[in-house]
Parts: sequence; structure tokens; C-alpha cells
Amino acid sequence: TVGLTGGIASGKSFVSGLFFALGVPVLDADDAARAVTTPGSAVLAAIAQRFGDEYITDDGALDRKRLGQMVFANPGSLRELEAITHPAIRRAIRDWQAAQTAPYCIIANAILLESGMQAMCDRVLVVDAPEEAQLRRLRGRDGMTETQAREVMSLQITRADRLARA
Repeated sequence: TVGLTGGIASGKSFVSGLFFALGVPVLDADDAARAVTTPGSAVLAAIAQRFGDEYITDDGALDRKRLGQMVFANPGSLRELEAITHPAIRRAIRDWQAAQTAPYCIIANAILLESGMQAMCDRVLVVDAPEEAQLRRLRGRDGMTETQAREVMSLQITRADRLARA
């Protein structure tokens, strides 16, 4: 299992797509997170109980954008959210890994190193991009201001630390 990681807007999705096009099984941790927070799930109920029903849409889904804005502005809340979601995400990833029959597979996870999930991998591959490129992509792709983009980037480990740990 290869853990694929990199800073936000570094090109992880592009690189994941290249592996997928070659027939390598790829699991994006964001997809696992969505799967464990579907309407009616125990994880979604725990999120609503801890943070409030205002983070659940009228159709019973998680309001990811609203919750994301709140937790990114409050590191303590982010840690609480991760304590609720990460155990279920880890189980989903382990189940997916166990089902793989290819010589190797990829787990793409933006916070692989921050979350300790590199322990689930045999190798770590970092997609790297200069900070200026990340800022440009975040502003263009997500419509963030430079200040917002820098705030989101500051929640991840530094580029130097990520490269050293890989």
C-alpha cells in the first residue's frame, strides 16, 4: 500500500488519476469520509450531537462546507471532528485494503501524515508544489482569498516537514 499525500492544491488528485488510469486501485480518503457520513449513519449522528443540527442539511446530509468553515476556524473543533470521524474512516480504508488483489494500491490522503494514517501504508509518496502554486490554485479553484488559502494551508504540516517525513 502506497500512501499518496501532499499539501492542499498540490496535485494529489491529478497524480491519483494517473495511477488509476494505469489500473492501480486508488482510494481517496475523502471518499471514505463521505461514505461514513451518509444520512442515517452513526458517524453523522455523532457529528450532529456534538456540533448541532445546523450542520445537517434538510435532506439529512452533512453540510460539509458549513462544518468545514467552522472547524477550520477552530482547531479544537477540528480535533473533535477528527476524533469522531477518523476511527470509522480507518475501518473503511482497512476494509478496502483487505479487498485489494493488485500488486499494490494507493491511498490518497491529504492529511496522511498529520493523522498518523501513514502507519497503514508500506510507502509514502508526496506530491509537492511550491506554496505560490498552491495559493494560485486555491484562489482559482475554490475562490478563496489569499488570507483564507493561507489559513487552510497553515492547518497542514509544512512542506519541508512533509518532504522530510516521506
